[in-house]
Amino acid sequence: MNLKLKTRYLAVVDFIKSLTKVQDMTQGSIIQKLVTFCVPLLIGNIVQQLYNTVDLIVVGRYIGDDALAAVGLSTNIFFMLLILFVGVATGAGILVSQYFGAKDRSNLSHTVGTTITLMLISSIVIMAIGIVITDPLLRLLNTPEEIFGLARDYLLAILLGISGAVFYNGLSGILRGMGDSLVPLLFLIITCLLNVGLDLLFVAVFHWSVAGAAWATVISQIISSILCLIRLARMKDVLDFNKHIFIPKKSLCAAIAKLGLPAAATQLLFSFANLVVQRLVNSFGTEVIACTIVIMGVDGFAMMPNFTFGIAMATFVGQNVGAKRFDRVHQGVKTGTIMGISVSAVLVFMMLLFGEPIIRVFTSSEAIIKLSYDMLKVLAVGYIAMSVTQTISGAMRGEGNTITPMWISFFTTVILRMPLAYLLAFLTRSPEYPAGRPEVIYVSLLIAWVIGAGTILLVFRRNSRRSALNLSADGASAANDEAATIHSDNKSGGDETQSEVKLIENEACEA
Repeated sequence: MNLKLKTRYLAVVDFIKSLTKVQDMTQGSIIQKLVTFCVPLLIGNIVQQLYNTVDLIVVGRYIGDDALAAVGLSTNIFFMLLILFVGVATGAGILVSQYFGAKDRSNLSHTVGTTITLMLISSIVIMAIGIVITDPLLRLLNTPEEIFGLARDYLLAILLGISGAVFYNGLSGILRGMGDSLVPLLFLIITCLLNVGLDLLFVAVFHWSVAGAAWATVISQIISSILCLIRLARMKDVLDFNKHIFIPKKSLCAAIAKLGLPAAATQLLFSFANLVVQRLVNSFGTEVIACTIVIMGVDGFAMMPNFTFGIAMATFVGQNVGAKRFDRVHQGVKTGTIMGISVSAVLVFMMLLFGEPIIRVFTSSEAIIKLSYDMLKVLAVGYIAMSVTQTISGAMRGEGNTITPMWISFFTTVILRMPLAYLLAFLTRSPEYPAGRPEVIYVSLLIAWVIGAGTILLVFRRNSRRSALNLSADGASAANDEAATIHSDNKSGGDETQSEVKLIENEACEA
């Protein structure tokens, strides 16, 4: 009996140890690899959302609905300012997953070092620009006077500590690119608990208002960044971590830019559309602003499976493309999409079932609770549509095709959602609703999500028929020849920029 218990104990220990190692997704059962990677990542995303939501709950409960609206408005502006970082992180994540899959230790190490240097530069640039444009941007958005000062205080504090957000998200993205989703989760849980404690201390005890909530987030993110950096420094079995890797390589900077710029453009479009719609939201008054912030808090949890499987697909496809395992790519995308839709459907059902009690955590205003729950029901089907969009977009990014998701995002957010929201608001104006019915904000979003999912699905199927994912023997041969040429160029000191960019390009994937 003791022997059996010892055997089981050792098996559990070995399993836990295996989770803390980087995941090689180029071999073994696809479902098992995706589950092993996605479970910690999904939990991590939920914890991350809790991390972000704590500020809203504490601010809403201890300061009031005006402060809740101010924090939410500031968050939208903050995301827009992260455009430069999004480009660096996306490009680096694709390179890391592909070099890890190719077992290219040298390029993997220099990609990590170059990315860290670029993140430092991004932090300084974002902070400088953000501080200068905070007041003009709040004015441009027609921010109500009663929340203007609160929004400015929160945004300035977050911007001063921007390095924490940039480095945590960037470094955890690098770890996930190598298949490590558990260790970032453990770090996130630690810092989430710290954030809760600091939020309560700074806001409820010290009465630092919204600035206290912002500094709680900043301090927690800086600690997360330090932990992730220590983890990378100790991964000597897969990469070199020394002072030489932090000197940016021109070739890697070019590759990161080539892959990251479309993602940055997508983020810019998304943020721009959100801010334009935010101006419409602001015209409805503070109560509707607070309602949209509550929805944003709940929405974050509903979107978790979508983001999770999108990241998983980018890592899975990136590693298999790097390893030239094109036979696994198509089946992996199909499996990941089915898993994403299934998990999303269950979570949406739970959200509708317990939506009202969850909303009450943010506010005690009955008017805001009712309006928020009504709007949440409008969005329900859209979350399942978004699971398709995120999963397939992640697969395309893993291949190196960041252009197609960018154009689809441009179509759904700028061409469709933004003008549709204003049109519906205009058509629903009445004496009771002089600015239009507030529900149109989410009706327009639902329509954009559903059309976006259908569009990217059609593009994906068209690319599949053209062997974008099921590469022919000739295509695989050409890819191998190209990789051989690249390594030859690297050894001979040739044109590094062109060779490394070619390594991560897959021209057959571009739409």
